[in-house]
Amino acid sequence: MSAREGQERRVPPVLIVLAWLWVGVPFAYGLWQLLLKLPALFGG
Repeated sequence: MSAREGQERRVPPVLIVLAWLWVGVPFAYGLWQLLLKLPALFGG
């Protein structure tokens, strides 16, 4: 067993928010672009 086993590793909340933004912002932009182009895809 290692000396660190059983210890909880804390991640700063700011880092968690930045990670979610890193993924969420491009995803939201892509989703928005899809919604804007959906009418053209279906002959609208």
